[in-house]
Amino acid sequence: MIIQYDGSQYHGFQIQLNAHTIQAALQEAIYRLTAEKVSVLFAGRTDTGVHALGQVIAFDTSASIPAQRWGLALNSFLPPDIQVLESEAARADFHPRFLAVTKHYRYRIYRSPLGAVCQRNYAWCNTEKLDLEKMQRACAYLRGTHNFKSFCASGSPVKTFTRTVSRCQMEEDDHYLFLDIAADGFLYNMVRIITGTLIEVGRGRLKAQNLAEILARQDRRYAGPTAPPQGLYLLGVDY
Repeated sequence: MIIQYDGSQYHGFQIQLNAHTIQAALQEAIYRLTAEKVSVLFAGRTDTGVHALGQVIAFDTSASIPAQRWGLALNSFLPPDIQVLESEAARADFHPRFLAVTKHYRYRIYRSPLGAVCQRNYAWCNTEKLDLEKMQRACAYLRGTHNFKSFCASGSPVKTFTRTVSRCQMEEDDHYLFLDIAADGFLYNMVRIITGTLIEVGRGRLKAQNLAEILARQDRRYAGPTAPPQGLYLLGVDY
């Protein structure tokens, strides 16, 4: 299934004890629909407050509901901030995370004080003076295959920090700045740390070429702050 959700009221996607999560809501809805207790697999573990327009999930079921009609059936049991967009049968060994080739994220920064109160759960509301041209130049240093340890939050269990970024572009559209980024995989808080570092470039506290130095240091302390979660969206996943 491809699903979308507003993550504002959830403690992230992955199920946790004593926490309201997207995965728990999905599994509860499936149980109410089919009386089956399933374990939902997912493409990306979005954090508290993070949204998705193209999250991919998968699960095993013996229900007789036709694959293409699962979305219509399940949506009637889901809360209004989670919705199935598409559903289809997958092969038995399909795993939405391990078989993903490219994941696409967007980070939204809202630049106007007017309307900020309505945007606060869906963008980073930031009206500082920022140099977009310098931020765009900084993006070029992140494209390609690099060790992104400097852009990974502490506590990550991964064994390798090497990722290939195929797209990293900062663009302006009316009252918004967008960071569009795609890679073969992302580290814990990687997009949010990249965003925070690019903002430091826009503020003039870092130079665009400093991104190469930060990558080479492989040390989180040299990158910028972690941007707030509410501006981050999982746009889609390629297989």
